[in-house]
Amino acid sequence: MYNLPNFVHLHFDKTADQLGETEKRVLRKAHERKIVSTDINAAFSANSSFGERLADGIARVGGSWSFIIGFLLFLVFWCVINTVILVTRAFDPYPFIFLNLVLSMLAAIQAPIIMMSQNRQTERDRFEAAKDYEVNLKAELEVLSLHQKIDMQVLKELALVREELANLTRQVAEKGSA
Repeated sequence: MYNLPNFVHLHFDKTADQLGETEKRVLRKAHERKIVSTDINAAFSANSSFGERLADGIARVGGSWSFIIGFLLFLVFWCVINTVILVTRAFDPYPFIFLNLVLSMLAAIQAPIIMMSQNRQTERDRFEAAKDYEVNLKAELEVLSLHQKIDMQVLKELALVREELANLTRQVAEKGSA
């Protein structure tokens, strides 16, 4: 396809030894005519543990309107039960100290879980950016390779046209001198 050291120096402005692992891998894939794009969701999910998937699920539920509305209904139900229905024998009378304890424990558990999920999202974004870079780099290399092929073809055709023009000029000169 092309001379690799010359190709690297021509398009990267550095030697093959100065290329990073990603660039070398993409060059190798381009040279072998293999695809570098992958299903990012599948590739990222394949490396996630049960705890990471659980944290993502909890964050997905805890950050939804369904959870907020459901929890709001639970709070209203709790307050109504302990103030109106169980007036004399309420298990958590106003100011709802037990409810405050439950809410504090929920917040203490839910906050780090959501942070874990956000950290995973950041890792996923980095992973996706790296994959995008690989695909973009390979696309650029393929475009440059096509430009080289087209340029070589055009140069060959120009050489043929020059040769034909020289032949025609010679023939015209021979006929003019005859």
